[in-house]
Amino acid sequence: MRPRLNTDYTMDIQKIREDFPILSRTVYGKPLVYFDNGATTQKPRCVVDAIAEEYYSVNANVHRGVHFLSQQATELHEGARETVRKFINARSTSEIVFTRGTTESINLLASSFGEAFLREGDEVIVSVMEHHSDIVPWQLLRDRRGIVIRVIPMTDRGELLTDEYAALFNERTRLVCVTHVSNVLGTVNPVREMIATAHAHGVPVLVDGAQAVPHMAVDVQALDADFYAFSGHKVYGPTGVGVLYGKEEWLDRLPPYQGGGEMIQHVSFERTTFNELPYKFEAGTPDYIGTHALARALDYVSALGMDQIDAYEQELTRYATERLRSIEGMRIFGEAPHKGSVISFLVGNIHHFDLGTLLDRLGIAVRTGHHCAQPLMQRLGIEGTVRASFSFYNTKEEVDTLVAGIERVRHMF
Repeated sequence: MRPRLNTDYTMDIQKIREDFPILSRTVYGKPLVYFDNGATTQKPRCVVDAIAEEYYSVNANVHRGVHFLSQQATELHEGARETVRKFINARSTSEIVFTRGTTESINLLASSFGEAFLREGDEVIVSVMEHHSDIVPWQLLRDRRGIVIRVIPMTDRGELLTDEYAALFNERTRLVCVTHVSNVLGTVNPVREMIATAHAHGVPVLVDGAQAVPHMAVDVQALDADFYAFSGHKVYGPTGVGVLYGKEEWLDRLPPYQGGGEMIQHVSFERTTFNELPYKFEAGTPDYIGTHALARALDYVSALGMDQIDAYEQELTRYATERLRSIEGMRIFGEAPHKGSVISFLVGNIHHFDLGTLLDRLGIAVRTGHHCAQPLMQRLGIEGTVRASFSFYNTKEEVDTLVAGIERVRHMF
């Protein structure tokens, strides 16, 4: 099923919403307004249908099977790898490693890169706005190997200080890890320029693309990213499947992350030889159903057009920002000029949990808390926020419902 475009090539949002059955349900007797897309997106029928269809008609373990079903399932699985390659413009399918999501992708790299290249006193640079999944794995390595974590600071508006970033490099710097788009502030970081700075020092870069891939066209070759990670469920695909892109020359130099079937060429009690890329990093039976469904999701948004999605969501975010600013006591966190479709805010002295809970009773789904970014919350001097995150299936009318809901809650305090 392809998303519908009308004849003047603008998105027909109401028609698109018909592809997402959950959007027609009610919560507490109110129409669902789903503004928690930064946590996970809803799934179009074609993705859910792909899961059911493969289980009902093609289900068989992939690779090495001589029977028809196994070969058919393998074709779908490897076809999904090619779909991902094209979607992010990787050079080769050898550079596309399937994982369980962004978190596992980063942990894979931390484990393998750490084992191969990090020694006591070596340094890894991260930003102050990283998700916990791009902080904790490096802390675990710090505790085991004695590495040093350096942090890129930011302005009060939520922009990374690139001059201070450049000053962090020294002869012990081994890796830079930075989010493409902040899941809290919405800041779109200048990753291409940051990668160029790192490469000038001979340092590779890992980009966390979890909040970028669903909302904008990503070209890993144009960015010159050494590693790039994202999750399927944030780009309208299923949970439990994700991607680690890595330049072939880097992946070749890394040891395996896990051992088992699939990732080997030959095993004896004396020694094991490992499989070629990307299978060296894919131990065990892969989620071949999930990869096929992810490919369907990527086909869906590709047919809609990533540039069109970006433009529509930018307009919706601008509208939401203006409407939210009209609310008395509104504080918006993250005011970088280049932002994604995320708005984090607080209203007066209302606790973010209270505001989120009361909005839920009005059918409005938002995220509350620290958003797995506690160091960023410490930098902002707060415990948490309410976060509204948008998709192309959201509307200005839904934004108006959110604003009216906040006003209603505000008058209760």
